[in-house]
Amino acid sequence: MKKDKVITILTILVILAIAFLALNKPKVNTPEGIIQCIGKESKLYVQDGCPHCRNQENLFGENLDDLNLISCSDDWTKCQNIKATPSWEINNEVIIGIQSIEKLQELTGC
Repeated sequence: MKKDKVITILTILVILAIAFLALNKPKVNTPEGIIQCIGKESKLYVQDGCPHCRNQENLFGENLDDLNLISCSDDWTKCQNIKATPSWEINNEVIIGIQSIEKLQELTGC
């Protein structure tokens, strides 16, 4: 009888632990989580007065601050390998032009 009680209690504890871990897992699948992941895995190069850069930035809305944004207008030395803006640097590869969030998610593995 005592053995059954111990097994039941251990089973309940395991279930609670699994539920706790599942609920506290980082939410990468949320739009905010995906954008934060993209920001960690890439760099976005832009410059002032670039309408395509503004369009790219607008795709991220309020989450723009989560990106690793580099303004070539402020410091051109950081943009010496950039031929046009907007450009993304992902895994040491430069991708020129506006990219969808879905494409960036694919390229970054987010």
